[in-house]
Amino acid sequence: MKTIKSILIAATLISASVVSTLSAQQAAEPAKTNWNVAVGDSIMIRRDCERYLTGEKPSTWVYDKVHTVRQLGTKRFPNGVLVGGIMSWVGPEGVTPLHPRAAEPEQPQPAQPQEGQPGEVTPVTPAADTTVVTPAEDAKGGETTPADGTEGQSVAPADTTKKDQVVVVEQVKGDSVVSKQQFIHPYDRFTIGVRGGASALLHSVKKGNWNCGYDVMLDLQYAHYWQKDGRPVDLGIITGIGIGYAASGMKASVNTQKTITDSDGDQIDYNVKADEVKENDAQLQVEIPLMFSLLHTNGLFFNAGLRCMLPVYTPYTQKISNNANTYIDAYFPGVGVHVTNKEVTGVLGKDDYTTKGTDNGNKMAFNLMLGAEIGYEWILKSGNSLGLGAYANYSVYSTFKNNNTTEDPLIQVTAPTSTSVAQVKVLSATKTYAEKLGFFDAGVKLAYHFNFPKKRKFSDDKLF
Repeated sequence: MKTIKSILIAATLISASVVSTLSAQQAAEPAKTNWNVAVGDSIMIRRDCERYLTGEKPSTWVYDKVHTVRQLGTKRFPNGVLVGGIMSWVGPEGVTPLHPRAAEPEQPQPAQPQEGQPGEVTPVTPAADTTVVTPAEDAKGGETTPADGTEGQSVAPADTTKKDQVVVVEQVKGDSVVSKQQFIHPYDRFTIGVRGGASALLHSVKKGNWNCGYDVMLDLQYAHYWQKDGRPVDLGIITGIGIGYAASGMKASVNTQKTITDSDGDQIDYNVKADEVKENDAQLQVEIPLMFSLLHTNGLFFNAGLRCMLPVYTPYTQKISNNANTYIDAYFPGVGVHVTNKEVTGVLGKDDYTTKGTDNGNKMAFNLMLGAEIGYEWILKSGNSLGLGAYANYSVYSTFKNNNTTEDPLIQVTAPTSTSVAQVKVLSATKTYAEKLGFFDAGVKLAYHFNFPKKRKFSDDKLF
């Protein structure tokens, strides 16, 4: 009987020793990372992530962007997440998955021998703060012996139910992380841009046509964007002010034969001819845009909307060429004087005759234009961005009006007097002949964007 008791006590002590050794080996093994994100998943970087795993501090713009997981773990950072786009390693506690994955199920434990099978002894693992009672000691009245055979000491419990360590990427409070997709994060940007290309005043004339020139503009713009989690395109609205210089021209021919009355009431039999009149119209203009913007996370952008354009200064130059076919023949019945080319002193005696003025009739004429911009922008390390694209604007409405109701000729001759010869005055061809005016320009735009993400009202742990 004593031999059987000794065998049972020895078997119990061996079983406890084996369990303790296995638990120590399990504790020595490194924790297994149970990822709840996978390569290709969409994530956002938490606001409380102040450093990459490499030590650098993230730029402010990275917190308000949706990124993609590029890689999970590397030799240097076994638990790191490689964030696409910025190509930086972030700890798993620093990212928020937009579609978190369930943790992997725990591996099943190996089957234990069943109690009572013949030829097998079932080891018994003592519970915490318990002792092993042998049958002999129980018969003596309940005296107990600790499981390790020492008196006055308790045996530390073996943690045989230890689970694999799970890296929690995001804590969920209240709503699930999936509901985070409903949050919208606004941000602002200020833009300094320059653009240039071809432009033209779209003359609507019966006696000529228009030709292209050029324009150069400086744009100062403010934009406000709304970014929704999980959506690759940000929606924004743009306004601001632009100021620049534009120039274009028109060509016309003159062949006028009529009888007019001058300011003194004298009639003039008038005959003026010029095969070609060239006028170059320039203007200093101010623009105010109101445009909608679509900005993709890959850098593509598209802006479209309205531009209000106002010319504030409109100088022009005009040249009458081909003198062989240019002449003036005017008869003043009131004074009995017949004026011809030779008698108009110093006016049409040169091969090219040029005049200059500062009012072609387009000053302060409001234009409403449809405009569009398309291009690509690059995110810089500072968090700002550099954009390059093409633009086009077309006038759909203009307040330009030709008030020349008397149909004055382009080249006007005043009657000579006893003390002065006849004088010639050349008017603006645009102001004289243009019935309508529009505006068109197209070219290339370069812009630098200062990005200012707005601070969220609540911290991340309250949002998620």
